[in-house]
Amino acid sequence: MRPVTGVGSLILVAALLIGVGTATSQTPVNIVRDVRVAVACTEWPCSPKQDFSAGEAVLDQYRAAHGTTSEALEALSWLGRAALAGKQLDKANGYAAEVHALSRDALKGRSLQQDSRLETALGAAIEVQAQVRAARGERSAAVYFLQRELETYRDTPLHRRIQKNLHLLSLEGQPAPPIENGDALGRPMPSAAELKGKVVLLFFWAHWCPDCKAQVPALANLLNEYRDDGLVIVAPTQRYGYTVRRAPASPADEMRHIEQTRDDSYAFLRNEAVPVSEANHARYGVSTTPTLVLVDRRGVVRLYRLGTMTEQELRTAIAPLLQGVK
Repeated sequence: MRPVTGVGSLILVAALLIGVGTATSQTPVNIVRDVRVAVACTEWPCSPKQDFSAGEAVLDQYRAAHGTTSEALEALSWLGRAALAGKQLDKANGYAAEVHALSRDALKGRSLQQDSRLETALGAAIEVQAQVRAARGERSAAVYFLQRELETYRDTPLHRRIQKNLHLLSLEGQPAPPIENGDALGRPMPSAAELKGKVVLLFFWAHWCPDCKAQVPALANLLNEYRDDGLVIVAPTQRYGYTVRRAPASPADEMRHIEQTRDDSYAFLRNEAVPVSEANHARYGVSTTPTLVLVDRRGVVRLYRLGTMTEQELRTAIAPLLQGVK
């Protein structure tokens, strides 16, 4: 076990270890939760404590009793993410590299499709190592690292997560990948000729996504304000295989649910293009919704953002492009 210093850390570790011991005999251990609590990273992005010894001690105790399980690797990956959030780059890279190596060993006996916790752990390890490189000013090294990992895990569930991180580092300033129409709702995807000279905001959303619905007022206001100046909003989405409360659904039933959700919660999109295709999400590396991508009049990506943005943030990004300013 790694050394623990400080009275506060000792008290926290003791309390957490008591909880782990109790859980071992009565209820299943939730080591991921316990580690995240120990480093104050219960939400993401987190504001971690600068002393990671408490989380390390809890994890060491678990591994001594249960071994290096997929749950342990996921918990260790959260130490890496918390260290990255705390700008402790060496520590973050150390945690992530350990998870990366242990996960590759674990994959010799099973696949990522069979183990969602292992998938989460390995994905976070790859993500953290790339972001550490970028934070150190080694952007090209980060891109090269992600490209190699993408090639390794191209046919696995990690593909989108790795692609997303590649886009975060490299898509801005590049030509926007094409959007396929798929099974579109509303009007068809505008042609390249129709979009020529327009500023396009891509709004990737999902029918189950509350944050996507929270983004609606800002998008509706901006479209109303800037449509005549050349702003176009395209809202790609996809099927997920389920509807309300993750009830399994056929493609046709889910399509009807997507259309109903659009009509109920995204009324401003009724006359806009809503391409429904998994290919678009894969091409743009969308593993987080909403994802917002802003494309200038020349078809070049100027913004690639995960999660919601305020109306003012979007206006600040859109207005100069409508004025022809880079």
